[in-house]
Amino acid sequence: MAKRRGKKRGSKLFSIFLLLLILAAAGYVYTAPEFERVAPSIESENNIWWNRQEPLQVKLSDNEGLKSFELILSDGAKSIIVGHGEFDAGTKEKTLLVKYPKSKVLDPKATHLTLKVRVTDSSKWNLLAGNSSEKTIDINIDYKRPNVNVVANSRMINQGGSALVVFQANDENLDKLYIEANGNTFTPQPYKKEGYYAALIAWPFEMDTFSAKIIATDMAKNKRVTKIPFYHKNPHYKTSHIKASDSFIDGKITDLASSDPEYANIDEKLEKLKAINETMRLKNEALITKLSSKVSTEMLDGWKVNKFYPLKNGQRVASFGDHRYYYYDSKDNVVSESYHVGYDLASNAMANIKSSNAGKVVFAEENGIYGNMPMIDHGLGLYTLYGHCSQILVQEGDEVQAGAIIAKTGKTGLALGDHLHFGILVQGIEVRPVEWFDQSWITKFIDNVFKKSDKIIEGKE
Repeated sequence: MAKRRGKKRGSKLFSIFLLLLILAAAGYVYTAPEFERVAPSIESENNIWWNRQEPLQVKLSDNEGLKSFELILSDGAKSIIVGHGEFDAGTKEKTLLVKYPKSKVLDPKATHLTLKVRVTDSSKWNLLAGNSSEKTIDINIDYKRPNVNVVANSRMINQGGSALVVFQANDENLDKLYIEANGNTFTPQPYKKEGYYAALIAWPFEMDTFSAKIIATDMAKNKRVTKIPFYHKNPHYKTSHIKASDSFIDGKITDLASSDPEYANIDEKLEKLKAINETMRLKNEALITKLSSKVSTEMLDGWKVNKFYPLKNGQRVASFGDHRYYYYDSKDNVVSESYHVGYDLASNAMANIKSSNAGKVVFAEENGIYGNMPMIDHGLGLYTLYGHCSQILVQEGDEVQAGAIIAKTGKTGLALGDHLHFGILVQGIEVRPVEWFDQSWITKFIDNVFKKSDKIIEGKE
């Protein structure tokens, strides 16, 4: 009896040991990285466009490691394997490039394809088969480039000046449409009829050469680039050397520095001058650029402005585009530099400033070196700003009419005497105010372009 009880006890202990061993093995399998159960990821939109020229991109990833993949392209009637293979051990992420097959298996006129993506990971789960994922991507085929035609444009553009272009652009799947000029992007506004657009563009005064082109891309990334023909003219811009006197630094410069915590603790004179004349100036101009970069997306039926004449009997005291060098003690000791990106006019102290054209006030506050500064949006990306005002008589959001008094001249900001700093911007770029002072220039290079375009768009030519 003792032997039998001993055998039973031994058998029971063995069973317990075996069970514990099985549980330990199961626990190991369940928690070990090589037996992980997370399926690999397939990153791609469910519905995409393709021009069949640029490869499609499909991103695969797995938390432990990818093993193999297969790509099957189908036109609905026939299918072809366009990619398959295995990954190097330890590969956790891979972007596959899918090219349209050179084989003629698929219908070349098909406008819709599907791409089936299958991927497995290196896990030993599922009886060593690993985890797998599958995704079917719907593909819209479009290999035709957008259609772009210049309808009319200003014949000439000056360095630092403005110009107008009206053009046609259409594509069933149009995605992006813009004008690129000297690295700057200009947004066109829909004009008159669907498929037509108008845009003011600008040539930055500090750039010696200029070129502009309309760029249209569709959802499948087909691209059309159309050059806008312009004659170019390069006016001369002035260079000035200005003495930075102690009274100027201790007065205006110190006053501006003390009004802003960013500069208030700068004690060294020349450092303070540079901080206000350059750092603060760039910050103020960045705000101006931001405020003047918006263009409406609404259909524009027409656009016309009269010449700008903001200050009655105003006399010029500084020109646009002046490159200013500030020196201390002697001219060879240049301590700061800046560009004057407006046109300064002066008449009587605290003289009335008028908005020559209707528009919407987009800013009516203090802006650093520009002092009190209202800004007005006149449509089509054209903005005006009025710096150094003693008083602002409008508020942000106001709709002003042509001839409305919006402010009074002053010497706020970095102004030494009572005057108006008048600026004109085209989609965030400062341009020559003298062009917009000239009614004959506006008629020749703006109004006549619209007239010619209207005849073509309306079918009268």
